[in-house]
Amino acid sequence: MAKPKKKPADNTIAQNKKARFDYALSEKFEAGLELQGWEVKSLRAGKVQLVDSFVQFHRGEAWLMGALISPMQSVSTHYVAEPSRKRKLLLNRRELAQLQQGVEQKGYTVVCTALYWKNHLVKAAVALAKGKAEHDKRNVEKERDWNREKQRVVRDHNR
Repeated sequence: MAKPKKKPADNTIAQNKKARFDYALSEKFEAGLELQGWEVKSLRAGKVQLVDSFVQFHRGEAWLMGALISPMQSVSTHYVAEPSRKRKLLLNRRELAQLQQGVEQKGYTVVCTALYWKNHLVKAAVALAKGKAEHDKRNVEKERDWNREKQRVVRDHNR
């Protein structure tokens, strides 16, 4: 009897949690990434950081800047790898136009919120984002703490 194939629990490679804290995310898009072979192998090993990454537009194309993919020692012995090079985002014309139009509005930017596997391809979750003010960040933290405290009270009350 053949064993059923087990699906991996999570297909997320990396998340940019700082982006969710610093920005109010509005529209989200899924973009492909143009990668080199050593980068895919490093992504499989989880050697990526998205903390300071952002999307920049140049000549009608979107580029992921500031994403750090560390090369693996065993893979990149024959090739000089550049860990923080710019990587092309693969979006259709309509999505590119929507993002560029959003960036032209005051205070908006495009950030990469996550990298994940979709079948055998690497996809980037990018979002149109507006920067939060300092007091907004504090309010979010207070609300999160209050919800956590409410859960504790309810849990202790039910015992």
